[in-house]
Order: sequence, then C-alpha cells, then structure tokens
Amino acid sequence: MSDLSNEGVVLSTGADESLLLKQDEQFDTFETLNLAPEILKAVSDLGYETPTPIQLKSIPVILDGEDMFGQAQTGTGKTAAFALPVLSKIDTQSRATQVLILEPTRELALQVSEEIAKFAKYLEDFRVVPIYGGASYETQNRALKHGAQVVVGTPGRLIDLIERGTLQLGEVQYLVIDEADEMLHMGFIDDVDWILSNTPEERQSALFSATMPPAIVKIAREHLSNPVEVKIEAKTATATTVHQRYWVASGFHKLDAMARLLEVESYDAVLIFVRTKTDAEDVSNKLMARGFACAALHGDIPQRQREKIVERLKKGSLDLIVATDVAARGLDVDRITHVINYDIPYDAESYVHRIGRTGRAGRQGEAILFVSPKERRALRMIERTTKQPIEPMVLPTIADVNKVRLENFKSEILDTIAQGGLESYEQLISELLSDDSLEPETLAAALAKLAKRGDELLLDESQPEPRQQSFNDFKEERRSSGRAPRSHDDFPRREVSSEPTPLHDFPDLKMVRFRVAVGHRDGAKPGQIVGAIANEGNIESKYIGEISIFDTFSTVDLPDGMPKDTQEVLARARVCGRPLELRVYTKEPPRRSEGSRSERFHEGGRPPRFHKEREGRFDRSDRRSLNFSGKERFRPSRSSHHR
Repeated sequence: MSDLSNEGVVLSTGADESLLLKQDEQFDTFETLNLAPEILKAVSDLGYETPTPIQLKSIPVILDGEDMFGQAQTGTGKTAAFALPVLSKIDTQSRATQVLILEPTRELALQVSEEIAKFAKYLEDFRVVPIYGGASYETQNRALKHGAQVVVGTPGRLIDLIERGTLQLGEVQYLVIDEADEMLHMGFIDDVDWILSNTPEERQSALFSATMPPAIVKIAREHLSNPVEVKIEAKTATATTVHQRYWVASGFHKLDAMARLLEVESYDAVLIFVRTKTDAEDVSNKLMARGFACAALHGDIPQRQREKIVERLKKGSLDLIVATDVAARGLDVDRITHVINYDIPYDAESYVHRIGRTGRAGRQGEAILFVSPKERRALRMIERTTKQPIEPMVLPTIADVNKVRLENFKSEILDTIAQGGLESYEQLISELLSDDSLEPETLAAALAKLAKRGDELLLDESQPEPRQQSFNDFKEERRSSGRAPRSHDDFPRREVSSEPTPLHDFPDLKMVRFRVAVGHRDGAKPGQIVGAIANEGNIESKYIGEISIFDTFSTVDLPDGMPKDTQEVLARARVCGRPLELRVYTKEPPRRSEGSRSERFHEGGRPPRFHKEREGRFDRSDRRSLNFSGKERFRPSRSSHHR
C-alpha cells in the first residue's frame, strides 16, 4: 500500500486489487474495454491494438465513474488512459465545457489537445480548445464562445479566463490534472488548487503524477473523493543489456565531442536527446552540415512529417534523430543501437525512459551521457536511483578518428570492387596508365581525393588535443586555488543594482532589469520564474537573463522593447500562487494605489532584508541544471541587438 493511504485517501487494495488484476488479464484489446464505438473506430484508425498497463487499469475506473490517482512515468500512454473513457461519456449535443484538463506547459497542452482531437474525430459536433499563455486572448475567447466540450490548458491562463468570466466551469463533469508533480516543480500547484476549488463538487476527477510528493498527496486528499489508486511501477532499473558511459563536458565543445564519437562508435541508428526544440533543430542542422544523415524531432513537427521521419529511420535512409523528451514518446525503432544524452535529463526516470529506447529484445545497446562539472550531483542521483554505475569514458583522439576513417574508406573501395560493373572505368584507367610517367599509386591517390570531393580524408594530427578532464580534476583545481566550495551563506549582503547584466550569448542585445513580486519568502525558485515568463510571455529562454532572488522580491533581466501587452500578461502570471506584478526595476518605488502588495517593499536606500543573510542568484550558466522545458519562441527584433 502506498503512502497515499496514510493521508486519508482510499486505495484499491485487497479484493479491489485482485479485481484489477483480473481485469488486466481479461482486457487484451481496446474492444473489450466498453469504449464508445466512435472512439474505438478512431483508435483502430490510429493503429493502436494493445492497451498499455496504465490504460488497462485506468479506463475501467474512469468509465465506472470513480475518482482516481494514477501514478505512472511519462511515456506510458496516460493521455489515452484518461481521454478515451472521458470522450466515451461526454454529451456532444451540448456545447458547454464538460471536461477540463490541466497541463503544466504550452507544449503539452497543444499535444494533448491534438491527441484528443484524433481520438474524437468520429464524434459529431465535437470541439477541443487548448488554452495557454502567450497566445492571443481574442482567439481563445472566440474559441470558447463558440463552445468546446473539452478545454486543455495551463493554470495561469485558465485562471485569467475564469476570472474574466470567459471560461465557465459550472457544467464541468470531468477534471483531469496531468503531470501533477511537474505542476508542483514549476510553482503552479497553488493555481491548481484554486482551479479545483472553483469547479463543481459533483464532478469526477483523475490526477496523474509520476511521483507522489506530499503536496500532491494533499491535493488528492482535499479534492478527490475516495480515489482508486492506479499505480504502474516506475522503471528505475535500467536494462542490463545497455552499456552506460558518461563524458565530462570540458575542453571540447559538446558538438565536436559528439561528432568524434559518431565517427568512431560502431552504430546502426542513434537517438540524441536535447532539452528544447530549438536545440533539436540547431544540433540536427550542424550534424547534417558535417555529413551525417540526421533529422530533428520535436513538438512543432507536424504529425505527418514525424511519421515520415520515423519511417526513414526504420528503413535506414536516416541514421540520427535529435529529439526532445516529449517528441520521442512512443518512438520504438529496433535499429536504435545508441542513445546519447546531449543534455542531462532532469530526473532519473527520464534518463531510464530515454535509454530504454535501445538494448531491447536482449540486444546490446549503448547509452552515453554528457555531464558538465556542475552536474556531478545529478549524475550520482541517477546512479543511486537506477542502482547501476555509469562508467567514465575518454573521447577518441584525432589518431583514433583517422584510423576509423581509413578503415571505412578501405571498406568502401573493397565493397565497390565486389559489386562489379567497373569495365568502363578499367578501360579509362588502362588509358591513363599507358603513360609511363604516371605511377599506379599516384593515379589511385588522385582518384581517392576526387572521390572525397574536396573533403579532407584525415584530421591534422599535429594539432594539440584539448585536455580531457574528470570530476577529480575540478576538485583538485578548487583545492589548489584555495577556493572552498561556496555555500549558500557565502553570498554577501549588497545593494541591488538597477543595471542589467548583458547576455553571454548576445552581448549587444540591450537588456532591462525588471522586478517581480515573489521572493524567498514565497518559496520562489529561478526555474519557476523562468517557466512562468517563458510559458506565459512567449519569450525564448535564451533571452531570459540573470535572475536574483531576494527575501520579498526578485529581479530578472529581459530584452528591451518588450510589447506592452506582453508585460501586462507577465504582470498577471503567477508563481507560488502570487501574481508576478512585473515592472521595470528602479531604485525609487513608483507611485501605486494604496493597498498594492508591492507598495510595502522599498528597494532604495538600504539593501532589502535577505533570506538567511544572502541573496539567490541565477545566470545562464545555471540554466542547464534546471527542470525547465525551455520554450524557444519569442525573438527580440534584430535591431535591438545593436542599439
């Protein structure tokens, strides 16, 4: 029995558990799950044949009208687990919103909406509307005005529309909280609590979460009625057929390092994981420029194009896929021999889910993880959770790459000879060799150079190799320099500057320092502020600059020229249950109407009272370790880079 039972939530135990097990044995196909005929037809069209474990256990519970708490990791088929039974029960003759689904990010809201539309394609007069920050209020208001039985949205924008009266919840019968632990991590859990409190009490609810932290248990206890727990054991033990290695990302640029690995490693197909869709496009384009057969796979890729990419991978006309976690869901290709974590995942379960794409059916697979010196703790956490060591590796040298290049080129020549059909070329070679001044070796070398079409066959081995370092090297450097690791209390008390810090990647881009009305006292974290700004303001994460968190407020550097409506949206965006009240940071407090929360805090004169005599700081170098699926969307105008 899980810890949820200790919090006053009823679980499926004893006879109920046995019933679920019997159901698992009985429900071999979707046809036996009592779904509506229109839904079954759509499922068949999509090619789904066998329900996943979470679907087998969840669908009967939801169809029976019971509340449920589903615990399963990402990629287990949770969307169908709640969408199929709910769509089987709604009344399409009514245009009122009957189903409300909460998602932590814009990308997930869009993705789940698209999947629901596919499942419901045979339902007449059906509408699903995605609601998320950064999109036009007018467009979303118009969609809601026309009526939608299902609304899928992110908490911040949903609250805005509920408070404006645009989104009516009076007839909501089914409520789904998806990725609840991610909501908690991004600081949305108070918003989720508010939304739940403003829905009808006589509703059916389902909550899905990969983990069960106390805050999620509290939500389940307060807002779910005697929920049945459906738990799919998290896959935290990696397959023994997967050989796991890590490389400390230092000395080399990561892309150069990966190119070397791909040249030396013997692989069939490779899946490369990155954090954002922009990174997926960037890494894919750079690998293609180096001659690799590669494609990107992320949330913005249309389904038809995605299917073509996967088909090319299966057929062997494509060898490398650079993907985000969300886009790789459901990707199952036998050819994948290597998984490369270009960016370290935010938790151990994501890591296990990623590398589970290789080493299947008893075959040997390879998993390679790039780790920066600052991410050592994350690496150790993965090892502890999976109970398997990940061994360090040394990158191939220039000599190693050249050796492989020569062997591959020799193999190409011998394969060409074995294929035959060289008669016309042999005649040409005989004519060239009739000139006694031309040596056969020279002729063959010239033809080899011609075959390379101007590309150098070998790398220059006279160039010095960058020094490859380990975690121990970094510890020794700190010890020899006399610098002990900095604790949280090492940050000095100092006055807050109103001058923004230039972006490392865009030093010419003019920045403005803004103030937001959440700080240490509210439990605010940098990742929560970044998430709110990126999701609600539609601003690319790479343009979000330094963040400093103080006791009662925080500062964040953003590009100059932000549209007024974007500032207004961000002012209403919530972190830790409070609106950000974003405004330009100044030494003197601006005039405000009496009673404003921000009026109580004065940033001029003395430094603010710091939490534990310190300030929290965040810059771009820290962002790699954040649990934030950065939304690469907003780009400042080109002219703003050179003001």
